[in-house]
Amino acid sequence: MILTKAQYDEIAQCLVSVPPTRQSLRKLKQRFPSQSQATLLSIFSQEYQKHIKRTHAKHHTSEAIESYYQRYLNGVGRNGAAPVLLELANEVDYAPSLMARIILERFLQEHEETPPSKSVINSMLRDPSQIPDGVLANQVYQCIVNDCCYGPLVDCIKHAIGHEHEVLLRDMLLEKNLSFLDEDQLRAKGYDKTPDFILQVPVAVEGHIIHWIESKASFGDECSHHAYLHDQFWSYWNRDVSMEKWVSTMKVRSTSTVINGTWYGVWTSGSTREWWGLRRT
Repeated sequence: MILTKAQYDEIAQCLVSVPPTRQSLRKLKQRFPSQSQATLLSIFSQEYQKHIKRTHAKHHTSEAIESYYQRYLNGVGRNGAAPVLLELANEVDYAPSLMARIILERFLQEHEETPPSKSVINSMLRDPSQIPDGVLANQVYQCIVNDCCYGPLVDCIKHAIGHEHEVLLRDMLLEKNLSFLDEDQLRAKGYDKTPDFILQVPVAVEGHIIHWIESKASFGDECSHHAYLHDQFWSYWNRDVSMEKWVSTMKVRSTSTVINGTWYGVWTSGSTREWWGLRRT
């Protein structure tokens, strides 16, 4: 489906005043019934991640960490079964999984002889049963399973969705009898950064010539477009595959196409470069 810039702005503005909870997502669906749940979740997640990046520093001062840790200790001291960490995260408007990381690191610093490594922390967050304190393990678990934007569970879901949609895109290309090279084939030829698919014979979509396709498992807002241009797509500039230039110049237009919450970026080469989406028929 096509989501216009105006529709996106309306959804994003609505998200400013809602917390990152499943209840909020249900209310969002009621407010925008014509949009799919997956699309709304994808936009919701990206807008919330922007908010977390803006406020990240204030939650990691020594004063804030100590305040959160003491509130956690006081809370579980009164009732260890209550969702103390989850409620604390919601109260201070911080992602539950990230709050769990803060408290876990502070706990290990107090109880271990050496500072915990990042790999140890990550392992405990993926499997809270490794945490040497049962109460804290339960609190961390509650944060992980109730966080719809951050944490190891969300990372696994995103990875699975990304892989699923790459498979769907490959199937679409095969169905259309299009000749292409995928990332593995391109890396075997010695290329470092590659798009998902290079079309060996370019095709025309809505009057634009398409040479290569990049699929991302996230909503394609303007911020994402510019970030991917800087971090990835500009590296394709003036590179050759089978004597075909991938890109010489680019520009990004302000609309995005979403399939089940995932945007398909088809960055084209020609006299002008625009972002287009593939729609399943």
